[in-house]
Amino acid sequence: MEKELFDFLAAQDYKNAAQIANKYDSAQLAQTLRETNETHVSAFCRELDSDLLAESLLLLDATLKERVINGLGDDELEKVLDEISVDDTVDIIEEMPRQIVQRIAEEEEILCLLTERKFGVLKPLLATMNATDLARVFERAENDGDLLLLFRILPKDLAADTFVEMDSDVTKRLIHKLSDKELRAVMDELFLDDTVDIIEEMPASVVKRLLAQSDSETRAYINEILQYDKNSAGSIMTIEFVALRPTMTVETAFERIRKTAIDKETIYTCYVTDPTNKLLGLVSAKDLMLADKNATIADIMHENVIYAHTEDDKETVARTISDYGFLALPIVDKENRLVGIVTVDDAMTVLESENTEDIAKMAAVTPTDKPYLKTGIWRICLNRLPWLLILLVSSTFSGLIISANEATLNVPVYGIVLTACMPMLMGTGGNAGSQASAMIIRGLAVGEVEFSDFWRVVWKEIRVSILLGALLSIACFGKVMLIDKLYAVDGGTLVAAIISISLLVTVVIAKLIGAMLPLLAKKIHLDPAVVASPFITTIVDVLSLTVYCAFAVAMLGNV
Repeated sequence: MEKELFDFLAAQDYKNAAQIANKYDSAQLAQTLRETNETHVSAFCRELDSDLLAESLLLLDATLKERVINGLGDDELEKVLDEISVDDTVDIIEEMPRQIVQRIAEEEEILCLLTERKFGVLKPLLATMNATDLARVFERAENDGDLLLLFRILPKDLAADTFVEMDSDVTKRLIHKLSDKELRAVMDELFLDDTVDIIEEMPASVVKRLLAQSDSETRAYINEILQYDKNSAGSIMTIEFVALRPTMTVETAFERIRKTAIDKETIYTCYVTDPTNKLLGLVSAKDLMLADKNATIADIMHENVIYAHTEDDKETVARTISDYGFLALPIVDKENRLVGIVTVDDAMTVLESENTEDIAKMAAVTPTDKPYLKTGIWRICLNRLPWLLILLVSSTFSGLIISANEATLNVPVYGIVLTACMPMLMGTGGNAGSQASAMIIRGLAVGEVEFSDFWRVVWKEIRVSILLGALLSIACFGKVMLIDKLYAVDGGTLVAAIISISLLVTVVIAKLIGAMLPLLAKKIHLDPAVVASPFITTIVDVLSLTVYCAFAVAMLGNV
């Protein structure tokens, strides 16, 4: 069998070779890998069972381990590592070169290296990691001492970037452990808008300490930004931008950028202002690089600038940045003086937050800034209870309608069928309304639909709902006649017609309500997401039952 395996390898038939090898135990496979020509190892390992390969990998020397790992794709390597314990993975990490370590070290392995104080492996590994990935490692550190130690071995710039990316609870824990000197060093590396974001999430005692470690100029700017409404553009802007004068030459502009760039959040777009800081135009880094060094900024600047005011809604500003593909948007005050910029990363954060909030509201849940797994049970209950109580009370109208038409619904045979079809009717109506509302709410959010499109939307939904309602009614008629066997009941066709016509009318009503309510909410300055799925479903339930019972009473009154 072993000869047959190597014959398959020589013929590059790795699948058949793997079928034989997968019957081996880990020691046999390890020996086979040692004897396999290195040109075949990678392709051969990719065909092997991941469980068996994981066990065998631990028995190989460092050189062969490296060859096997290098030959596996990311998904294949992940499957193999899932079968290896954290301690064994750490042992592998200690043997591997840095590029291999970067591929296989995850949060658990990093924390294990920290616990075992293996700084020789840990420090160079952390230095190559992304701040966002590092923030996830910090969130997994349960011991505050480990949290502090992990932060202290990071390079200065990376430590500051990671500090910004951390969850607010982790940031608060770390601040309590940092000395004043360490905290001041971190604050000095932060951009102003990031500092403001952190301060807004911290309790008063922590804010006081953060401000104490900031210089007087930074404190003044922070206090100025904190005075803006939390939903305004001013609350998310940064003052760290490059400002140029129109009389500057390109060469002078480059000198200014080189001197100040280290403290600026972005240098890809530079803003042109007059001595009173009024916004005159902008120039991109590309414009500067392509221009003659003796040309003036006035000669190459773009004067038709899209900007926003400090009091503008931050979601509108974020949407503008997204729609136009800007890296930053200038923010001016009432006198058209440039006071800051909103960068694309902050805009994306706003849009993500707004989308999360809309989803919560559409599900009738009070929005919260805390992640789900970090929100307490009582807080989740309190966020959900008010809306459920409102919906509970409103749903009682459905019961009143059924009670009012009890005589019709108790008619022998017919009443049983009519009652049995109520859930189908209400469910279809609710789903139809939710479909329409979801599309309109999204259209409002991305600017595709405005209130001025009200009648266009209504006309479109009327046509869509009639078409859908007709198709569903035909299907419903066939279902109650054939599956529910109303064809065998005297007057069954009439009952089937009542159900089908009610379904058609319900779908039309549901689609119109689902489309109109978000638009009307927008008009009266309410969040369209608030009137989404649960409320629309409740309203449609009441109206569909009203229509259903009205048809039943009208058509079966004399039966």
